[in-house]
Amino acid sequence: MTVPQTVSADLQSDKPKEYCGVFGIYAPTEEVAKLAYFGLFALQHRGQESAGIATFDRERVHCHKDMGLVSHVFSEETLNELPGIWAVGHNRYSTTGSSHSCNAQPALEETRLGTLALAHNGNLVNTIELKEKLHSLSDNLDFYTTTDSEMIAKAIAIYVNQGMDWHDAAIAAFKLCSGAFSLVIGTPDGLIGARDHYGVRPLVIGILEEEDGSERFVLASETCALDIIGAEYLRDVNPGEMVWITEEGLQSTQWSEAPDKKLCVFEMIYFARPDSVFHDETLFSYRLRLGAQLSRESNIEADLVMGVPDSGIPAAIGFSRASGIPFGEGLIKNRYVGRTFIQPTQHMREVGIKMKLNPLKDVLHGKRIIIVDDSIVRGTTSRKIVRALRQAGAEEVHMCISSPPVTHPCFYGIDTDNQDQLIAATKTQQAIAEQIEVDSLTYLSKEGMLKVTNENPQHFCTACFDGNYPIEIPDAIKSSKLMLEEATV
Repeated sequence: MTVPQTVSADLQSDKPKEYCGVFGIYAPTEEVAKLAYFGLFALQHRGQESAGIATFDRERVHCHKDMGLVSHVFSEETLNELPGIWAVGHNRYSTTGSSHSCNAQPALEETRLGTLALAHNGNLVNTIELKEKLHSLSDNLDFYTTTDSEMIAKAIAIYVNQGMDWHDAAIAAFKLCSGAFSLVIGTPDGLIGARDHYGVRPLVIGILEEEDGSERFVLASETCALDIIGAEYLRDVNPGEMVWITEEGLQSTQWSEAPDKKLCVFEMIYFARPDSVFHDETLFSYRLRLGAQLSRESNIEADLVMGVPDSGIPAAIGFSRASGIPFGEGLIKNRYVGRTFIQPTQHMREVGIKMKLNPLKDVLHGKRIIIVDDSIVRGTTSRKIVRALRQAGAEEVHMCISSPPVTHPCFYGIDTDNQDQLIAATKTQQAIAEQIEVDSLTYLSKEGMLKVTNENPQHFCTACFDGNYPIEIPDAIKSSKLMLEEATV
């Protein structure tokens, strides 16, 4: 009897990696550290490497950060040691800078006006030039991390120390930066939220009603972080906008003239949680439309449509509704498996049992299966899933992808591979189908992906699908994709 194959414990190894989540709250009558904790908890999917919270009690700043998940880094005791009336939080996945505790955020910098704490989502692409510029502005400049985030914090600190206030120093620093950044910055006077000129990475504003009836403001990467603390979504921070939150309320400054919207479309396809709101609807609704469009662009006869848990399920439901082919669960995910440093035995490696997904043999046996996923990067996990389905008795396996082929690396905060490691950059669609051992492979067209956003298609960054980078990438970085490891260490 053939042993059904269970696919990799690290199902995300063949996916683009999340980058970071940022959170900020100004609420003088609330326990802001605990609210920041729950905000980060809701944003855990955006980074599982490190977490940190800095709170401000006027002139004093309190900070705790470490490697690990939010629930591991913080306890009731550590949160009680973070008093304050506003807070900045961060979840990190290392897109630039290596995986060390020194790179955990928020990044802290001392200035003549007090300490600033900066949380950053995105990647800068001009780090080499920026480092040189910072050295020209300050004689005594030491870097303690390998992140571009520290550079932004130092730029603000330099301008403050030269006599500017927080507002003007932040704007002067932003104008030195090229690339993607959504920022939440804590200062002794209040909170700053900002997005780059193109708005590549998301940042939203929420309103929290306090016990005394006053309204306070929240900043977060996604609306799901507002929901968990009972805050109401107000609006997005606009591309090229900076908001300044103090006891007097929220002030807005358009620091970059004539901003050009280029939201990362992968946020909508995969990265952000399906319950987060983009363009006045949850992403679950958009992903249903992706699946429906994928069904219209394909012509497959099958008995069952299923999704790769969890990210492929909304598109699979949409595919099923549009095609009339029944939707069902064919893979059961073990939701209690976290990261493990215990290596499987040789026997486990040989049979492929790695704890994460287990096929339902009685559902799959003798069936023609359409399996829907959101993307293929290298193809290794897709092949394992297909083999598992076949060993469980599937008669045919057809793979449908609710995005176009990923052919180019990202330089704006997604950890995709070098181009020669992206399977769609080096192989034809038929060759990919043969490599992942499917009966057929269908990708959603770029036109279809953009059409069902119901937004202006020019307002999205699609560089990973077509190589059209809205922010110019220096040749040195484009050719190596080493980013800050080479630029700043």
